[in-house]
Amino acid sequence: MVEIIVCGAAGRMGSTIVRLGQESPEIKLVGAVEFPGSPAIGKDAGEIAGVGNLGVAISDEIVHLLKDDRVIIDFTQPKASLGFLKAAVEKSAPMVLCTTGFDKAEVAEIEKLAPRTRVVFSANMSIGVNLFLSILGNVAKTLGDDYDVEIVETHHRFKKDAPSGTALALGRVIANALNRDLDAVAVSGRKGIVGERTQKEIALLSIRSGDVVGDHTVSFGGLGERIEFTHRAHNRENFARGALRAAQWIVSQPKGLYSMQDVLGLK
Repeated sequence: MVEIIVCGAAGRMGSTIVRLGQESPEIKLVGAVEFPGSPAIGKDAGEIAGVGNLGVAISDEIVHLLKDDRVIIDFTQPKASLGFLKAAVEKSAPMVLCTTGFDKAEVAEIEKLAPRTRVVFSANMSIGVNLFLSILGNVAKTLGDDYDVEIVETHHRFKKDAPSGTALALGRVIANALNRDLDAVAVSGRKGIVGERTQKEIALLSIRSGDVVGDHTVSFGGLGERIEFTHRAHNRENFARGALRAAQWIVSQPKGLYSMQDVLGLK
């Protein structure tokens, strides 16, 4: 049985993980954390998630919960996530880091700290999305520079970062396959007389609408045909199930920084 600590336990993703974890005999919730001052502090994580009292009160501190065989699952905000990662390193605790929206400096800090313990860090925890990522590089390499790459992502109105971490991951996979620097060729919007589309650019276009969980479409447009690949998340359970699968996997791994591609054996 794998013991987990859920950070962001009162949020949309955190409560989903708590709920689905209760459905698995191989998962045991032993800790739940929220930000200081959260109205959920002191409440039972199971009651917040709608599965009844689990005897796990939500806390605003994590250090006292940590052990080297207890997995942190984190769906919060970049600053908070880095704090949890530092605590994990101090206690040699494994971690599944699911937060998005990190800037370059924060990613560099994650890459520096994570190998000192065991961390799965991925832009998207969905098994389907990671299969999506695994095939797009080969598609881009086969099609080459004659096909225009456009990535459109749609998320709910509450999402704070854009483009999504998944859209960026898709863009990087494709850019690497085409020997391009995504930071140099990315286009995030078009307006006015912008001229003809350049051959090398990769568009990352973001839509924020209603309660959409997450849609990602990658279009390869050639002269005479267009090829499109789409992944649609119908609810948040696919992300939560992926995170729980990663937690079961990371607990027995040696120190290092891993991705969902490692968890799924796609590398």
